[in-house]
Amino acid sequence: MSYLLRLVVPDRPGQLGAVATALGTVGVDIVSVDVLERGGGVAVDDIVVDLPPDRLPDSLITAAQAVPGVQVETLRPFAGPLDTHRELDLLEELARAAEGTAVKLLAVELPRVFHSGWAAVLQDSDAGCQALAASDAAPAFDGMALPWLPLSSPLLLPSEDDWLPERWREMAVEMMAAPFGDPRTAVVMGRSGGPVYRRSELLRLTHLTGIAASVAHLPPA
Repeated sequence: MSYLLRLVVPDRPGQLGAVATALGTVGVDIVSVDVLERGGGVAVDDIVVDLPPDRLPDSLITAAQAVPGVQVETLRPFAGPLDTHRELDLLEELARAAEGTAVKLLAVELPRVFHSGWAAVLQDSDAGCQALAASDAAPAFDGMALPWLPLSSPLLLPSEDDWLPERWREMAVEMMAAPFGDPRTAVVMGRSGGPVYRRSELLRLTHLTGIAASVAHLPPA
C-alpha cells in the first residue's frame, strides 16, 4: 500500500539519503520525493512510499524518526498516479482540450498534482456559490455562502474556520484557494485529515492556475 509521508528534515547534505536508508531497513520503496519548502535550517519534504503488506504504517514513523533531527509531520494513505512532470503535463492537456472542457479537466487533474483529495472550480453569484467543475470526492458547494469570495489573492482555508460546516470541521478538511481568471471565480483544493497546506503549495497553486486560466482561453492546439 502507498503512503504519503510529510517530513521536516534538517537542511544539510546527506539528510535525505539518511532518511531513504532508514526507510529501506523496513522494506519501504520510495516512489517520489517533493521538496515543498526550505528555510530556517530545515526542509519540508513529501515522500510517497510503498509499504510491504506485512509491515505496519507505524514502522514508517519509527524508521524516519530514527534519523537525528527528522520529524514526521503527517502520514496518510495515498492513492493516485505519480509522474515527475505533473504541472507541465496538465498545462499540455489544457492546451489540447476541446472548447468548454478545460475547467473540468483542471478540476479532475489538480488533485494528483498536489497530492490532494479533491479540487473544485467555484463561481460566486447572488444566489450563493456555484460549482463549475469538481473532481471525485469534492464536497457540495452549490448554494453555500462563502465569505472569502470574491477572492482577490490566494488564501489558505484552515479546517477550523468559522464558515465551514460542522461536519467539515470534524473531518479536518484543509483547503486552499486561488483566483481563476477573475475574483468571482476560484480554484479550491482540499484534503481531509491534513496535512495542512503550506504557503509554498499555495504559491504553486497560484502560479499554476494563473497559467491555466490563460491556457484555458486559448484555441485548442
